[in-house]
Parts: sequence; structure tokens; C-alpha cells
Amino acid sequence: MATVMAATAAERVVLEEEFRWLLHDEVHAVLKQLQDILKEASLRFTLPGSGTEGPAKQENFILGSCGTDQVKGVLTLQGDALSQADVNLKMPRNNQLLHFAFREDKQWKLQQIQDARNHVSQAIYLLTSRDQSYQFKTGAEVLKLMDAVMLQLTRARNRLTTPATLTLPEIAASGLTRMFAPALPSDLLVNVYINLNKLCLTVYQLHALQPNSTKNFRPAGGAVLHSLGAMLDPLTAHSEWGSQRLEVSHVHKVECVIPWLNDALVYFTVSLQLCQQLKDKISVFSSYWSYRPF
Repeated sequence: MATVMAATAAERVVLEEEFRWLLHDEVHAVLKQLQDILKEASLRFTLPGSGTEGPAKQENFILGSCGTDQVKGVLTLQGDALSQADVNLKMPRNNQLLHFAFREDKQWKLQQIQDARNHVSQAIYLLTSRDQSYQFKTGAEVLKLMDAVMLQLTRARNRLTTPATLTLPEIAASGLTRMFAPALPSDLLVNVYINLNKLCLTVYQLHALQPNSTKNFRPAGGAVLHSLGAMLDPLTAHSEWGSQRLEVSHVHKVECVIPWLNDALVYFTVSLQLCQQLKDKISVFSSYWSYRPF
């Protein structure tokens, strides 16, 4: 029995030494690695006027779709804003070609990119708040920090991977439709959003239902992409339609890949894995003693 107790005591000493090394050395090594990765991610979200490198460069992206040639165009992205948009739309009914572009004095902020960048900045702030000289005293302290960092990274990733759902009236009221010159016809709605590593443009073509229409009117709910037949109340969209009910008759979606968004998503995934691995190492020690010194 004495031998067993001695072995147990010896093992405990070794484990405590390993745990102290983990807190004092490996934790800081992981924090430094996370800082380096996330600083690379933050560079992908450079905004105009930030830092000493001047305004973010303008990038032109050609819109395309393998399923339709009804919509073609080029979007110009500068940081978190669309600075230019040049779109051609072939109307399905009569093949009339419409061309519309952003007014020269207009830009459209992509809130998803701005929010993702802010979450990355917050994660970096949390990591740098513990410099190399800081001594972590307990595992719980490390777990709390990792949870806070992972929360910010998850929110950053979700802002890119989960676009906000909007009702058709919300799209109409967003102001994007009124940014073009010449003005869009009143039967068109436009939405732009990020989905994963893609910049997406959706054009909805509406038509008025006849007063004697037998269709049941059910207002369209929130969605990322609305389908044919979705209906909306004109009072919350385009007043030019009077009191007529509207229905989506055509949906045109085109998109383009933004390579640096793909890089950012990879950085988020790698960083979350590093955080989880460190949490797992801390948690392993809880199985070796009941008084849980961490």
C-alpha cells in the first residue's frame, strides 16, 4: 500500500510539473501562434484609411453564373464597401437590355465584412492583453480566455457563412435599389451580400397580380434568397404600384469568388482548432486529481 501511495504521489508531482510547464510556456506559445494567424486574417480586411499603407486597393470582380446569362456585370470592392457597380440585365419577357451602375457619389457598405473584421480585432485584443511576462495561475483562467477568443472567431465566421435573412420589403427599404443611375424600374429589387467566400448579387423582378387573381396572398417571410411566387405588400416596397399586390416573377443570382475571404475563413478554422486543442490539454489534467487546482 505504501508503495502504491508513493507511486501516486510521484505521479502527482510529475503531473503538477507538466501542468506548470503548460501554463507558463505552452499557453504563451499558442497565444503567439494565434496572434500571428489572426494578424494575417486582419490584413485581409484592411479598410480605407487604416494603418500607414493608405486606402485599400480597389478590386474588380466579374459576376457570373453557370445557369443564366440574364445578368452580367462587374462589382468593385474597396475594403468593406462596394465603390462601383456596373450591371447589365436582360429582361426575360422582351429581351430588353437594361444597364445600371452606381452613382459616382455613392458607396454601399457590406456590413458582414465590417462586422467580421471587428470580431477579428476583438479576438486579437483579447490575445494581446496577456503579454509574455503574464503568468497564468489556473487552467480555468486559460479556458475562460480561449472561450472568449473562440466566441469572437465564431461570430466572425458566422457573419460570412450565414448571411442575414431579409424580407422583400426590407430589401426594398435598404436603400441599395436607389443607388443606381439611371434609376431602376419600380418592378426591380436588388440585394448584395456575402455568402462564405462569395460576393452575391440577386435581382428580383416583380409583377402586379390582377385584382381578380385567385392566388392567396401571404407576405413573404425572411430569407437569404427568395423564390418565384413570393409576394409582398406594395405599401412597404414601391409606392408606384399603388395598392396592387406584387409577386416575384423572376430571380437572377450571380456571384464571384473573393480569394481573400477564402483565406480569412481558413484562418478562422485553424485558429478555432488551436483554441480547442489548448482547451483539451488543460481539461485532461482534471481527470488526474479531484481537488482540481485549475
